[in-house]
Amino acid sequence: MPHRHHQAEEAGLSSAGVAERTARGETNSVPVATSRSLWEIVRANVLTLFNGIVAGSFILLFILGQWRDALFGFSALGNALIGIVQEYRAKKSLDRLAILQAARSRVIRDGVPQLIPAEELVTDDVLLLSAGDQVSADLRLLDNGFIEADESLLTGESEPVPKSAGADLLSGSLILAGSARAVVTKVGAGTFAARLAAEAKRFSLVTSEIRTGLDKVLKVITWLLLPTAVLVANAQVQEAGGWAGAVSSGRWVSAVVGVVASLIAMIPLGLVLLTSVAFAVGGLRLSRHMVLVQELAAVEVLARVDVLCLDKTGTLSTGAIAFDALHHTGTPPHDGWKDALAWFGSRPETSTTAAAIGAAFHGDGLLAESSSVPFDSTRKWSSVTFPSPGRAGGSWVLGAPSAVLGPAARLGEAHRKAGTLAATGLRTLALAHVPGSLPPNTAEGGGFPDTLEPALLLTFREDIRKDAAATLDYFRGQGVTLKIISGDDPRTVAVLARNVGMVGTGACDARSLPTDPALLEQAMEDNEVFGSVTPAQKRDMVQALQRRGHTVAMTGDGVNDVLALKEADLGIAMDTASPATKAVARLVLLDGRFDRLPAVVAEGRRAISNVGRVSVVFLSKAVYITAISLVFALLLWPFPFLPRQLSIRVTAGPWQPGASARATPC
Repeated sequence: MPHRHHQAEEAGLSSAGVAERTARGETNSVPVATSRSLWEIVRANVLTLFNGIVAGSFILLFILGQWRDALFGFSALGNALIGIVQEYRAKKSLDRLAILQAARSRVIRDGVPQLIPAEELVTDDVLLLSAGDQVSADLRLLDNGFIEADESLLTGESEPVPKSAGADLLSGSLILAGSARAVVTKVGAGTFAARLAAEAKRFSLVTSEIRTGLDKVLKVITWLLLPTAVLVANAQVQEAGGWAGAVSSGRWVSAVVGVVASLIAMIPLGLVLLTSVAFAVGGLRLSRHMVLVQELAAVEVLARVDVLCLDKTGTLSTGAIAFDALHHTGTPPHDGWKDALAWFGSRPETSTTAAAIGAAFHGDGLLAESSSVPFDSTRKWSSVTFPSPGRAGGSWVLGAPSAVLGPAARLGEAHRKAGTLAATGLRTLALAHVPGSLPPNTAEGGGFPDTLEPALLLTFREDIRKDAAATLDYFRGQGVTLKIISGDDPRTVAVLARNVGMVGTGACDARSLPTDPALLEQAMEDNEVFGSVTPAQKRDMVQALQRRGHTVAMTGDGVNDVLALKEADLGIAMDTASPATKAVARLVLLDGRFDRLPAVVAEGRRAISNVGRVSVVFLSKAVYITAISLVFALLLWPFPFLPRQLSIRVTAGPWQPGASARATPC
């Protein structure tokens, strides 16, 4: 049976097997679930009480031939259109939520390699993976292949993860090095990435204090509208000679116009419209700074933020690995170490760490090796042997200090230094030299000979964005509390935090955080840097800060940040972010420049200032009109304004007799 199973994996699925699984729905297409239908968006923006009053008044005046007094309807139409377009764009972004960027996958079907669209993958398909591929479904590695995967978009862990036979690969991972075959275990909505994205497909609007305040004002006005309208209608009719006289004389038309004028004057339609215009102008200005505003009110929110949560990989750092320094182990290194490092960094299947070595050490002419052992995640080292005699003659071993240096007591000093360096959060490798060739059984776990001598220790760090430190200084100067929340190792996060100017005792390990909401809130207040944070914990952390009354912004670029970005008052995505992250973010930094955020703050404050000045005018008008309506109604006097005088100024033509009873346009 195992033999037949192995043969099936070699040949992949047959056409009949693919058709059978496709018929059962076991394909890699994710069902499209709309976050909000177009009808629901239109209904929410059109079928409101105010719009009903405005639309009814507009239609009534138009039927009565008072079209010049019905122009206020276009202001209401503008409000509704702006709201519909804004929410529909957000809906389309969410409906296009796509984590995977890979469009095609290489599979074995009917014993022949084929290139197919990723959505046509089915369970039990056998994939051929190589460097540069993005995993399109959840997989399990087969045979003895070895790859190095970047799972930072999913887990936040920046270090490449070595994978060998039997290991699982999550959809959305990127293959950095090596090649292997893998079998599809989960497809479509069942994949890890799709399940995570599904939690983000929940429609919500950004929390805008301006919009919230405006809603409160409108609610108060709503309670005043009906009694005011009744009183004004009674006064208008009495002025027209009573109900019977108004109907018989036709003066009921002017009475209706007066009632409509009082109602429309109390509704601050212009304030709603100009608020949207102020946000739209802010968004247009920010687009010139390469900042995409996906929801207009987001322009305001960052100016109110008092806690800024930052992901590490892809936000504060570029995600790339850079060579840091060489460290001696206590004895002079063997001649030829530079040639050895140049060789390790020049391999075509090189990992990201080895590529950093190659960028730092360029060989004038690479030496020809007599033998080599590739890197393996189990043994955690690789080696090369150069012919002796020569400037780099003998064998060179590069790998994890624990694997290369072994338990030998005579290498205690090298062990101590390696441990000290690793404790700082820097990635550490050991380079050692063995005269001559390695024993044949070394690669199979036979151990290194006693002649092995440590040569050097190498440390690596993440490449920090050049604008990160200055931008964080700006926010600190503005009184904004900064929190670094990363899925990476706490020691690594602590090193980066110190490099960007955050002073502290270290990073809190999120695995030890309490689950009790009250205790989590206190932990968030007491700490600034967190490591080993899961996607769900990021969301819980944002919620904990919000429960403490904070306005929270969150930056990120990975799928592991999606839940937190969605929950935050303002989500900010970097240019390198996955499509899913960009879809749920309110702001996207299109050029990845972190120093764009101060411009967003300035624009938000400008918008708040402009809306504040406009609000005073419109709310004052609403208060005065309400007072005038009530006074004139109680005195049984006709309302003194026309709708055209209280909305859009329109030339009314030559003066007509009887117009003296009306006030002049304002």
